[in-house]
Amino acid sequence: METVNKLRYQLIVWLLSGCFLVFGMVVVGGITRLTGSGLSITEWKVVTGTIPPLNEMQWNAEFEKYKQIPQYKSVNAHFTLSDFKFIYFWEYIHRLFGRMIGLVFMIGLLYFYVRKAIPKGLMPKLILMFVLGGIQGFLGWYMVASGLSQNIRVSHIRLAIHLTFAFITFGYIFWVALTQLYDRKVSNAAELTSFRKHAFTLLLLLTLQVIYGAFVAGTKAGWTYNTWPKMGVEWVPESIGFAWSNDGISSLINNLASIQFIHRGLAYILTFFIIIFSIKLFKTNLNTGQKNAVWFLLLGIFYAGVVRYYYLVVTSAFMVRCFTSGDSILPLCRSDLSDASFEVRIDADEPDSRTMF
Repeated sequence: METVNKLRYQLIVWLLSGCFLVFGMVVVGGITRLTGSGLSITEWKVVTGTIPPLNEMQWNAEFEKYKQIPQYKSVNAHFTLSDFKFIYFWEYIHRLFGRMIGLVFMIGLLYFYVRKAIPKGLMPKLILMFVLGGIQGFLGWYMVASGLSQNIRVSHIRLAIHLTFAFITFGYIFWVALTQLYDRKVSNAAELTSFRKHAFTLLLLLTLQVIYGAFVAGTKAGWTYNTWPKMGVEWVPESIGFAWSNDGISSLINNLASIQFIHRGLAYILTFFIIIFSIKLFKTNLNTGQKNAVWFLLLGIFYAGVVRYYYLVVTSAFMVRCFTSGDSILPLCRSDLSDASFEVRIDADEPDSRTMF
């Protein structure tokens, strides 16, 4: 990396720390979904919501608010205050992460502005980052609001919007950081530019995969077929055609089998495309850093497509058992999850996801 002055180095670290915080927020958001905690806080208080309940009276007041929503009445009516505190914790941490990102951004922006360390042309990009963060916060509440009145879970469409926007925000911050880190064109820039269409195609495919990943999570479509490579005993479930004949194009975002089938199909297409793309890139005159970036991309695909798929169900079950049991944690946090006491249940009386947007 080229030598940079101290303030420029601090600016780059500040931008990359924003990427790290957004990534952390996505991870905590995933845990929040996994533990069913997303609807535990039923109000959106931007400032006062920073302070959690501090005594038993305040905790009971928050619990009473949760008891008014359909999720409690239909799914968690057995919850004690202790159970509620657990799910409240994860949603609180998720929202606190968002506030922390905003605070880090504002302090950094003020610091570099006072020190006159913001390069020409960068300020509009920083303002856009702030706007993106505000929109993301609103989208988070917009998603939560869909599960507070009529449904026992949030809209999978709003979930997809929220998650996709987080990826957009991360990507934008990362891109701006790279423009500050590498302010000169590399020697093979013209050759790499010829792959721009391939890069945009990859970005489009990844975006679609993220969207359908959110659909799978939001509708629990992943539990409908847990066999591979076939879905059950069929390559293409008959229910997909039946849903299409009844609901048309809306079945592609509402029918569980269709959602999982598209998610799997996109994974195959992405894997094939990235491998071919990487081979073409390796045939060009890449420097060491560029080669490492391509290898990182390939390893990411291996993790996402193989390792993560294999361990997803076991990890989910293990985590839920460890953290939601009212008994001692240690006896339950064991690797043997094959006993019949743990089961995945999809409630037949859940409202149609098409009413959730």
